[in-house]
Amino acid sequence: MGHISSIGAGMYSDLSIAKADYESGVAPATETQAGFDAEFGAAEYDSVGNVREFPAMGTPPNVVNVPVYGQATSQQIQGQSDAPSMEIQMNYVASAWADGTTLGDYVGDGIQHIFRFALLNAKPPNYDALVVSPSIGGEDTDNKIENSVYYWIGKVEALQVTPQLTDANTATVTITIQSDFFGAYTTTVTS
Repeated sequence: MGHISSIGAGMYSDLSIAKADYESGVAPATETQAGFDAEFGAAEYDSVGNVREFPAMGTPPNVVNVPVYGQATSQQIQGQSDAPSMEIQMNYVASAWADGTTLGDYVGDGIQHIFRFALLNAKPPNYDALVVSPSIGGEDTDNKIENSVYYWIGKVEALQVTPQLTDANTATVTITIQSDFFGAYTTTVTS
């Protein structure tokens, strides 16, 4: 399948965290799309809201520049990429990240969780009640929304708040990636 088949802004992109802890070595249904989708059933995840900016998504390059004596340019060789981390920039709503809330308790808990990033061009009908997956909108093709979904296992390591005097308070959430990226699992709407 191809990715989203038209040009558009990812205005309704979503980052969610499965509520169930991920047990190291116990892959959800052998790390398949159906296995990951099952972890994000209705009310089985928490969505990270008020995002201002998402980082680049996907597997980072594993290319290393190596200087070569006597050559004007360095050579590029394949190396081993470091485990990436990502930083999510968001408008800070303190009550959503307070101690004792689900999102607040993810920060620094040391537990691996399953993450889902959905790239959406439009808001799906009944979005909050549905799983963002290739079946979004049900079997009715008139209600399906084109989307691409990535999954990975990681940890919410840190939350840093930046007070603003002239704009909304912002925060940076740092997530470390503990696995490969799975996906993009994608849906295109066909009539």
